[in-house]
Amino acid sequence: MLELTMATVSGTDAGATAGMLMAEAPSEPGAIMRVGRDKAVCRLVTPDDWLFVSRVHLEFLCGPDNTWHLSWLQGSQSDPSSEVRLVVGEYAQTVPYGGSVPLPRGGSGEIIVQDRTGPRSVNVGFYHEG
Repeated sequence: MLELTMATVSGTDAGATAGMLMAEAPSEPGAIMRVGRDKAVCRLVTPDDWLFVSRVHLEFLCGPDNTWHLSWLQGSQSDPSSEVRLVVGEYAQTVPYGGSVPLPRGGSGEIIVQDRTGPRSVNVGFYHEG
């Protein structure tokens, strides 16, 4: 099982947890969850006017070995207006634009989509059951 919680944070309400969204999916090969602005395909949806987030920005896909992978999908722009970081405990890793990284099994952490032009972020917490 992969559990996700998402909060959208702007400079004025840093630390606020109001408006948190949640989603979960079983750890079965082919299971998928997406984060972005497109309500038709994303389980967790960001505000429409937050253009630093693509229509489909992040994808969580469960592989054949039941390990979840995080992908930052390449959007229509060659140079993204955000940065994506994976934080697990003291460890932080930048996720490459168009790249994919595995999530630790039996662990938790956070994916931060940071606006490069202002004090806004989308914070997606995750818990991946072992």
